[in-house]
Amino acid sequence: MGFDYDLFVIGGGSGGVRAARVSAAHGAKVALAEEHKVGGTCVIRGCVPKKLLVYGAHFAEDLADARRFGWAVPETRFEWPVLRDNVLAEVERLNRAYTDTLNNHGVEIMLDRAVVTGPHGVRLADGREFTARYILIATGAWPMVPDVPGAEHGITSNDVFHLEALPARVVIAGGGYIANEFAGIFHEFGAQVTIVNRGETILRGYDETIRDRLLQISMTKGIDFRFNCRFERIERAADGVLRVETAGGDTIETDLLLFATGRVPHTSGLGLEEAGVALDPAGAVVVDADSKSSVDSIYAVGDVTNRVQLTPVAIREGQAFADTVFGNRPWQVDYHCIPSAVFSHPPLAGVGLTEGQARNRYGSVRVYASDFRPMKNVLAGRNERALYKMVCDSETDRILGLHMIGPDAPEILQAAAVAVKAGLTKKAFDETVALHPTMSEELVLLR
Repeated sequence: MGFDYDLFVIGGGSGGVRAARVSAAHGAKVALAEEHKVGGTCVIRGCVPKKLLVYGAHFAEDLADARRFGWAVPETRFEWPVLRDNVLAEVERLNRAYTDTLNNHGVEIMLDRAVVTGPHGVRLADGREFTARYILIATGAWPMVPDVPGAEHGITSNDVFHLEALPARVVIAGGGYIANEFAGIFHEFGAQVTIVNRGETILRGYDETIRDRLLQISMTKGIDFRFNCRFERIERAADGVLRVETAGGDTIETDLLLFATGRVPHTSGLGLEEAGVALDPAGAVVVDADSKSSVDSIYAVGDVTNRVQLTPVAIREGQAFADTVFGNRPWQVDYHCIPSAVFSHPPLAGVGLTEGQARNRYGSVRVYASDFRPMKNVLAGRNERALYKMVCDSETDRILGLHMIGPDAPEILQAAAVAVKAGLTKKAFDETVALHPTMSEELVLLR
């Protein structure tokens, strides 16, 4: 059969861009449709602009600490519009960079919404229709908003980067990484922050000791946590103030309500089920180890599959798809031992099994930890402590998990994750000479 394209990618995020670029480099004729901006959630409305806000928020503590280091820092004032506009300008630069990369590889970009019309068919919102030998779904995930009366008065993480003014009071719904990251950001910017969580813990899936340390530090800083708390309704008063009523009868007044209650695969209205593509109960595209859906010609990568919602994973899935389908170099993504981080204040990171997971799987484990006050915090008069934790198989001494919270924890963990992935033992760390004075040296001094 003759097709208009060898590959039609729906979605211009990290996974879709990588798959399109590499497939074109392998000689495929490729088109990509994106209804918003090339770059996807991570670049446009997620991890990249959010990390820039994290950097901006850190200056609140850094400027205060600088005085203890001899710097005569005058009274400071934070100007939200300056940071907001600079972040949005960087997003636009990245959008152009991603677009240029695709253009340079001969990928045809269509800035329009696309839906699937069949195993090989695609239709754009402007009415144009195309055929492709393969279709790749890479539409990512979308913030979930709870079904609560008045929910329309809240915003999601998509909207934070466009706020006209910085709110004085913020209520954040959720207990995951997005909730805790924005809680730290808004708190450092001077807002009064309340996290409302329907469960009883934050950051499910992370090591319990590490997440408890973050909770302790956050509460000490003044962030308010409401656990086992559900929304009843949200109302906006005449003066613009939001009244958040909870199931327990309490009412919280706030200037901004941010829903950080999870993300769902962005498959609604794409025509996938009509084309025979199987979706799971959450709406995710069901795929095999090669990212192939229930329809042989339709594949999916990234958050839309709900396997692991992380940008580097989506990129690897896009690369594996392109190499397998068009590059004659088949390979599959290894989902074992994927590191992750929360860019909270302070940040935390982990790789491998948590202590609880390790005990459930192996029974007997050894746990080594270092609970210390970073040198910079000591001189700055800041009581905040870091915590590093290593979980090992008690029989083989193999490292099963590594978890940490403290300054630059994600930067330190990235290198250490290589050792955990490689199956090294604690003995290998013990035999490594410490790099002094650093925080990371604690990893080779754990007892």
